[in-house]
Amino acid sequence: MRTIKILGLAILPSVIQILLSAGSSLSYEINDKLSIGGIIAGAWQYQGIGDAPGFDSQGRGAMAFQPEVSFTPTRNDELFAKFGFGAGNGLMAKGKSPFILWTWAADLEDDCKNINGRNRDYLLTAWYKHTFELSEDHTLGLTGGIIDATDYLGENAFANDEFTQFMNQVLTNSAQAFLPSYDVGGAIEWKMGKFSVKGVGMAMGTNGWEGRLDQPYNAYFMQVGYAADTGLGQGNYRLVVGMSSDAYPNPEGTHMERRRCAIASFDQQLGKIFGAWLRFGWQDDAAAIDYKSIYSGGLNIKGTPWGRPCDTIGIGYAHLNGGNQDVDHSHVFETYVRVALNDIFAITGDVQYMEDAMKAGDSPNGWIFGLRATAEF
Repeated sequence: MRTIKILGLAILPSVIQILLSAGSSLSYEINDKLSIGGIIAGAWQYQGIGDAPGFDSQGRGAMAFQPEVSFTPTRNDELFAKFGFGAGNGLMAKGKSPFILWTWAADLEDDCKNINGRNRDYLLTAWYKHTFELSEDHTLGLTGGIIDATDYLGENAFANDEFTQFMNQVLTNSAQAFLPSYDVGGAIEWKMGKFSVKGVGMAMGTNGWEGRLDQPYNAYFMQVGYAADTGLGQGNYRLVVGMSSDAYPNPEGTHMERRRCAIASFDQQLGKIFGAWLRFGWQDDAAAIDYKSIYSGGLNIKGTPWGRPCDTIGIGYAHLNGGNQDVDHSHVFETYVRVALNDIFAITGDVQYMEDAMKAGDSPNGWIFGLRATAEF
């Protein structure tokens, strides 16, 4: 693994040189069937924390590199693979942050190794998709392989990308849900006009617990969506329901239970400058869970008024009600300013406030200041 890591660092300057020479292209097409793309992102975050004995106010950085390859032998067929490499774990390194939620939801160094207990490193997704064109606005897509459920479920135009939008985990996806990533599964996508229905099933290698409680599990999800086009602009309204097999420990750790969840995700343009989003989520508490429900929302502001329409300001807030573990509730506030240097490079200044109110003992709280740089190719 050390050899692979050193090789990745050695080729990084070459990758950056390719990006610089790529001009305004967001991907490199080798021919009309084969293309490569991806993202390189680095972030530094400083946490100033209180009421958290044993944890220090400190700054840490990390980098993520995710190249991807797409091969489309026909207009209806695609083979796709995405890889992940990381350098450092930032504040997400073990023992560095007192907070339950991640301050940057990117897949970093430890996340790209032994993925889901499968003894697989660096390969995040690899799948094949065939799309049936039933009519001009009626399609059915079937995908199978190593997939990421968040690519299909709970999307949001303004709060869904840890590289270009909010950094905090809860403002990227619904933290009370258990949308799985990077394991064997299949997806079906049916679209007819403004309506869509998606289904995802995955077989996961681990439930994330340790010791005797660590078990593989299956998860199943369905999403119903509607895309509205009003005088205000584009809007998307989605409802997701999901269920796992009985492979999660109950609060006492004596037997296994299923997990069930529901997510509502809405985004709506409000003219050419503003956008608004909401995300709500709930889950049952038969299994041991940190959070029972989440209520979040925010605003998106384009830089059009100051002559930079590709710049973005994001403002988001989330309130999470605790489940049957140690946390009573959590607050997360985040705002960011993303400055697009060109079609490839962008720099983001980010500020977060987090508070975990515990049922007993200390309740960590504090500010996290971040700077993120990304290159999309």
